[in-house]
Amino acid sequence: MHVHDLIAATPLERRSEIPLFRQLYARLKHAILQGALVPGARLPATRTLCAVLGVSRQTVLAAYDQLTAEGYLRGGVGQGTFVDAALPLARRPRQTAGLLRALPPRGVAMATAMGRTPLDDGAPRAFRPSMPGLDLFPFDLWRKLEARQLRRAHRADPYLGYGMANGYAPLRELLCAYLRASRGVVCEPAQIVITSGSQQALYLLSQLLLAPGDGVWLESPGYQGASAPMQVAGARLCTVPVTDEGMDVAYGALHYPDARMVFATPSHQLPLGVTMSLARRLELLRWATANRAWVIEDDYDSEYRYTGPPLASLQSLDRAGCVIYVGTFSKVLFPALRLGYVVAPPALAEPLARAKALIDRQGAILPQAVLADFIGEGHFMRHIRRTRDAYAERRAALMAALADLLGERLHCGPADAGLDLCTHFRPDERGRMPLEARVAQAALDAGIELRPLGYYANPAATPDCAVAPGLLLGFSAVPPADIRRGVAALAKVIEAHWPAGARRGKV
Repeated sequence: MHVHDLIAATPLERRSEIPLFRQLYARLKHAILQGALVPGARLPATRTLCAVLGVSRQTVLAAYDQLTAEGYLRGGVGQGTFVDAALPLARRPRQTAGLLRALPPRGVAMATAMGRTPLDDGAPRAFRPSMPGLDLFPFDLWRKLEARQLRRAHRADPYLGYGMANGYAPLRELLCAYLRASRGVVCEPAQIVITSGSQQALYLLSQLLLAPGDGVWLESPGYQGASAPMQVAGARLCTVPVTDEGMDVAYGALHYPDARMVFATPSHQLPLGVTMSLARRLELLRWATANRAWVIEDDYDSEYRYTGPPLASLQSLDRAGCVIYVGTFSKVLFPALRLGYVVAPPALAEPLARAKALIDRQGAILPQAVLADFIGEGHFMRHIRRTRDAYAERRAALMAALADLLGERLHCGPADAGLDLCTHFRPDERGRMPLEARVAQAALDAGIELRPLGYYANPAATPDCAVAPGLLLGFSAVPPADIRRGVAALAKVIEAHWPAGARRGKV
């Protein structure tokens, strides 16, 4: 193909913000890399090409000079301009469908472990699960605190350079005091490692503490983001059922006695909403101590309890140093902040900080400094109190609307804590109920955000971990009026998908 034809196929755009010489350079470079212009091919003289394109000779000269400088072209005065003969022949790009098969096993695991499609990341709608109310966050105040930190930049504050891998020291001190007071966590600032959300914390702990083949107890149904990093580490996933008292410790001890780690959500189990009983907590600690196993306590939304003060953490009961406490600010403040933390047993804190430095050197210090001010000046606790009251109102609106419009179709699980409400389908008099997945998809098609409970079932789960069909409905992200409208729309979807002959009539 002649260069004239190549350019004519994709003419230069006169109104583009990209200079004409850069456009010509890009087209010729693409033609060389794709093999349309082969090594040794002669390019037209600059005067000839500028006449064909209707551009100045300087435009063509500038494009040729840039390509020559980068090694694509060669030539000189009186010699002509050629595609450099030393370039290898370009090959047609192959189809990439088999790319993952070329990855090593760990690469395949990393590329596929989080393969489930997330909900829409646009403006929250009813009933997006596990999402804080962004309409309640004091962004104006946050911007002022951030601007104040930035005004100090000319003083060469430490947070503008490289910092400690375990995080901004003032934030760790304030966080330590908060966790002691609100959650009963036994810790010192040196035990805290700031991470990029709880997901990075789980990845670090999996890589640091698990060898390939090690067993890990996982709640099923449960948080799927926890199983992914453990799967990547080569762990053996050991699914444990959840009852109304939390993780069934006796089941785990019987079926997986050699496990090296337990992942649990004692304060508020996702998605069922149950709280682990004191007897189960003590049973788990006894087993972990006797078997020298680690317990990761994910305390992701414990600030929000509506029938009394937050419960004490599992870590507060630990006397053997086997509990690793993981928390996040995503549910209290906003997910894009990407700040979480680990309270490690003293002997594990330094290795964990070094592992953090290996993959991330350090987290961004400016957001940590702003958060330290936010906590230190009392804004954090005021925000928790304000959002707790607002979420309690939204929770009440959801439960009232469900009772009014869907009381015969759904029954609610525990609702005393968290940002979500677990609901189960009620069977009709003949034991019939709709297919969970169909209802969930129809709801999404109707603009309603929710999760079927089956989403939280681990693919490796045994039949003992089966959960009754239902839906997880978040209530914290939108105000009461939107919740009531959402329930009305959901009622229509559920009624339309109830088994034939079992419908109650119009909703």
